[in-house]
Amino acid sequence: MAVDPRRLRVYVVTSSGLVPGRSHLDVGLAAIDGGATAIQLRAPELDDDALREVTAELAERCRDAGVLLIVNDRVDVAAAFRVGAHVGQADRPDRARSLLGHGAVLGISVASVTEALGAAEAGADYLGITVWATPTKPEADPRGLQGLRAVVEAVDLPVVAIGGVDATNAREVLGAGASGIAVVSAVGAAEDPILATRRLVDAVRHAEDADEDG
Repeated sequence: MAVDPRRLRVYVVTSSGLVPGRSHLDVGLAAIDGGATAIQLRAPELDDDALREVTAELAERCRDAGVLLIVNDRVDVAAAFRVGAHVGQADRPDRARSLLGHGAVLGISVASVTEALGAAEAGADYLGITVWATPTKPEADPRGLQGLRAVVEAVDLPVVAIGGVDATNAREVLGAGASGIAVVSAVGAAEDPILATRRLVDAVRHAEDADEDG
């Protein structure tokens, strides 16, 4: 299904362990309260029952708030709760679309124009690309702003930038063509994750206002 790029503007990826005692659900709920437009539940350490429990709670809260919910990797869980999914290149993107159906959002991570074109062919609704190196996902291949621009120009899909992105460089990333900014530690590791999300929302809004004025 086509996704409105505005729903990807402030995209918070959940985490646990960055702050002792703070869970994926805590981060997700704080992001919702702070005004995030999308939440990705990325919880590879959770077993099936725990993941489904968190997904159920976040799905309800996201629906009430009008926030897009995405489950990372676990397309079966996403399909069960009728929410979106996000997969990587090793996760058979074409199979992900088949499992998810065409009524839910599918995001695919890419690191090149070739992968972006393949993801579009596989049925992606949006793409994710790592811009700068990040300790929260050291295996990712950072492509820089130039790589971001190349992917944006190659496909007619919204592109979300992740990796070292925060309120201080949001304007730079959006200026390179990203439809949204995705963060992990900028919210998950923040002393006040609700306030941190609000600052991201403000940074994106200011970037949009500056572009309109320019």
